[in-house]
Amino acid sequence: MIQRWRRAAIVGLAAVAVALSGCSIQITSQPDPSIGADTMLINADKGNPFFTKNFNPYLTNTRTASRWIYEPLILINPLDGTQNPWLASEWSQPDARTIVMTIRDDVTWSDGEDLTPEDVAFTFQLLKDNPSLDIKGAWQHLESVETEGGDVILHLKTDDAPSLSILGQTMIVPEHLWADVKDPGTYRNETPVGTGPFVLGNYNDQQYSMDKNPDYWQADSIEIEHIILPATNSQLDTVSRGYDWAYAFISDVEGTWGAASEHNSWWFPPGGVIALMPNLEVAPFDDVNVRRGIALSLDRAEIAETASEGYMKPAGQTGLILPNQEQYLDPSIPDQGMITQDKDAALAAFAEAGYSLDGDRLVDGNGEQLEFALTTANGFTDWTRAAQTVRSQLADVGVKVTLKLPQPAGYQSAISNGDFEMAIGGMGNGDVYQAYNNLLSSEFYVPSGEPTANNFERYSSEKVDALLAEYRETVDTARQAEIVKELQGIVYDEMPVIGLYYGGIWGLFNDAKFTGWPSEEDPYMIPQNYDSAPLMIFTHLKRVKGDDR
Repeated sequence: MIQRWRRAAIVGLAAVAVALSGCSIQITSQPDPSIGADTMLINADKGNPFFTKNFNPYLTNTRTASRWIYEPLILINPLDGTQNPWLASEWSQPDARTIVMTIRDDVTWSDGEDLTPEDVAFTFQLLKDNPSLDIKGAWQHLESVETEGGDVILHLKTDDAPSLSILGQTMIVPEHLWADVKDPGTYRNETPVGTGPFVLGNYNDQQYSMDKNPDYWQADSIEIEHIILPATNSQLDTVSRGYDWAYAFISDVEGTWGAASEHNSWWFPPGGVIALMPNLEVAPFDDVNVRRGIALSLDRAEIAETASEGYMKPAGQTGLILPNQEQYLDPSIPDQGMITQDKDAALAAFAEAGYSLDGDRLVDGNGEQLEFALTTANGFTDWTRAAQTVRSQLADVGVKVTLKLPQPAGYQSAISNGDFEMAIGGMGNGDVYQAYNNLLSSEFYVPSGEPTANNFERYSSEKVDALLAEYRETVDTARQAEIVKELQGIVYDEMPVIGLYYGGIWGLFNDAKFTGWPSEEDPYMIPQNYDSAPLMIFTHLKRVKGDDR
C-alpha cells in the first residue's frame, strides 16, 4: 500500500482529458438494444495492448474484474479511510503488535466450498512465498500468521497499529485450488473461483462478461445479473456507447457526457492534493523562507480553475483532503490551512532568504535571479496547465520558471531519483497515517541520486519520525488524532510540499437502469470502477423497474 498509493497519486490523479469539447456536432448516447435491463455495460477494462485472459488478482496486468471475483478482509473507502467489514466480520487490536480478525462463517467459494480461516492464512503464506504477489506490502509488516477457531491472528514485526488498513486489503484466494499452482507469479488463473458477487461468463478478445454469483454471501443486495466489459473504449465510446458506468476526465463534462443522455450524471470528488514538490536537497529550496515565498505568490483558485477546468477546488497546506477528512482538521490552523496569495508577504519571505526585487527580477545578493526548472509528466494535461499557471504567477514576483516535460516513465524516474529541482506531484490519501508517513518519514529518505518509493522531496526530521513512531505504537485513537494534528501543523509551517488544488476522481454514471450511485450527498465509496471499490457500489445499486424507465 505504501508504495502503490504514491504511484496512484502521481498517475491516477492526473487528468488525461477526453477531448470532445471541440465537437460541433451534438453527441448522443446510443445504448446497445441487445443489452438487457438486468445487464450493466462498464467502461473499466481495455487491452494493454493485449486482452489477455488473466484473472490472477495479484498481477499488475490482471483483468479489472478479477478484483470483483476476489474480495479483501476489509473494504476501505479511499475517500476518507472508512474501514468496512468484508470477509472479516470484525477485528480487534489487543495491542500494537497483534491483530485478530474474525472470518465470516457464511461465505462460500463460487465452486461451493466453504471459505475458512485456513484459506486466509494460506493466502498470507502464498504472498510470503511469492513476494512479487505481495502488492500491498503485507510482509513488510507481518511476522507470522496463525488461526484459532474462526479467527486469524496476525502477529506484526513491530508496534504497528496502522498496518491494519494495509493487511485488511489483502484479497483472499482458495487454498484447495491455489495450493497446487506451480508458479503463482505467472499463473493466469483463467477459470477463477472467488467469493465475490460475480463469476466469469463468456470471454473473447473483444469483450468479456460477468454473471451474478447466486451463492454470494450478499446475493440479496446484488440486483445486477450480468456485466459486459468491452476491450476497446475510445474517447468517443465513453460518451456515445451507452455505458452505465465509466471512469474518465472529460473536458466539458456537462456539454459532452451530460448532454448525451438525460440519465447521465457525474461525481468528481477530491482524491488527493496536487502539489509543488521541491527537492529539499537543492538550494535554495532547503530554505523554508523560499518555499514560503513561493507559496504566498500563488493564486490557487486560478490554478485550480485553469488546471481542472473548474471541476476541482483549491487545496490547503495541511495535506488533508477536505471535506473528506474534515474530522482530522486542527481548528487552530487558520482558514482550514488555505494560503491566500499575498505578493507583499511573499516578497518579505523572499527577503528573509536574501532575495530582493531588481526591476522585474528577484535576485540574490550577487544579482543572480531566482530561477528553477519545474518538472511534470508530458500528457498529464491538468498538471501541465497547473505548471504553466505557476510559471506565470511566479514571474509576477520576479522568479523565472522553465518547464521540463518528460514522458511519464521519465517523470517517475526523475522524482524517484531526486533528479529535479521542483516537480508537480501528489500528497494525501484517505488513510491519514499513510499519507503523512509516505510524505515525511525518514524511512524513505535517500540522498538525491538514489531511488526511493516515497518522500520524493527528501524531507527528514527526528521530531516527525518520533511522532510517526508513536502513532504506530498506540491503539489509542484519541492520541492518534492528536498526532495527526501535530503532523498537519508541521506540513503547514515547514512546507515540505506546497499544496495547489485537489486531484479528482472521475466517476461517470447513467441511472436509466440502475440507481444508487455514490454521490456528494452519499459518499459511501469512491466512484472509481477499478480495484475493490466496486464491491461496495454493486451492493448499493438498485434496478429501475420497467414502469419507471
